[in-house]
Amino acid sequence: MQNRNNTTDFILLGLFNHTRVHFFLFVMMLAIVFISLLVNALMILLIHQDHRLHIPMYFLLSQLSLMDLMLVCTIVPKMAADYLTGNKFISLAGCGLQIFLFLTMDGGESFLLAAMSYDRYVAVCHPLRYPVLMSWQLCLRMILGCWFLGAIDGLMQALATLSFPFCKSREIDHFFCEPPTLLRLACADSSVFEYAMYICCVLMILVPFSLILTSYGLILAAVLHMRSTEARKKAFATCSSHFAVVGLFYGATTFIYMRPKSYRSANHDKIVSTFYTIFTPALNPLIYSLRNNDVKGAWTKCMGHCLP
Repeated sequence: MQNRNNTTDFILLGLFNHTRVHFFLFVMMLAIVFISLLVNALMILLIHQDHRLHIPMYFLLSQLSLMDLMLVCTIVPKMAADYLTGNKFISLAGCGLQIFLFLTMDGGESFLLAAMSYDRYVAVCHPLRYPVLMSWQLCLRMILGCWFLGAIDGLMQALATLSFPFCKSREIDHFFCEPPTLLRLACADSSVFEYAMYICCVLMILVPFSLILTSYGLILAAVLHMRSTEARKKAFATCSSHFAVVGLFYGATTFIYMRPKSYRSANHDKIVSTFYTIFTPALNPLIYSLRNNDVKGAWTKCMGHCLP
């Protein structure tokens, strides 16, 4: 690692060591990230190009892909460059920007998943009233609200976290700048801010998750009254896969942001953080989009135009 005299810079210790096993894991992670970027970019392109997908449901999915794309690009390129070059420094401004972008995407996605669950509830339980209950006007308001709330959360946490004096070691035992990890380096009392961050997390995580539980509970109640066994199996399979991804995202986020300080471990935090920064963005398009018949049809049509 090259030397620097600028004491305002932080050092990201990273996720991997320079061993054969860790290098293999690093390559595997890059492969997952490449697939994630490719599939999410294709989803945005497909939804934009195919007129059959110009409905609120797919517009919400395109926003999910956009958030996942930006989330991965915020974290992984810096992490990969640090590992390959050994230059693990990040400036105070760079750290603040990373916190802002990461929390904007992460917070926005938390609310977006709740909006998507409402969309599915209306589609399954009130299909005839779908154009009224899920109008384009409401859809755009929900999307703007998701981005706005995510950005507000990111801005507040970035400014508050970097306002603390860091007089201890400037080594961040993580692969990106995340508020709970940075607060360990602060030499001032951060208990008030941590309590405020806890309250914020209740609003940003538990409230949307409660809405999702309510929506899927109502969907399952409607599914149980279906006469067709095939339709019931299909609905159960769809709901269970959706809920698995939702549980992975909210479970990992809750583990990092709502766990008592005394139970925190740097190694555990790094591993759990990969779930909502790397694995969930790769799983989202596979679970929500590529299993969908309309998306499959759009993909086949696109391939037909592209290939002679």
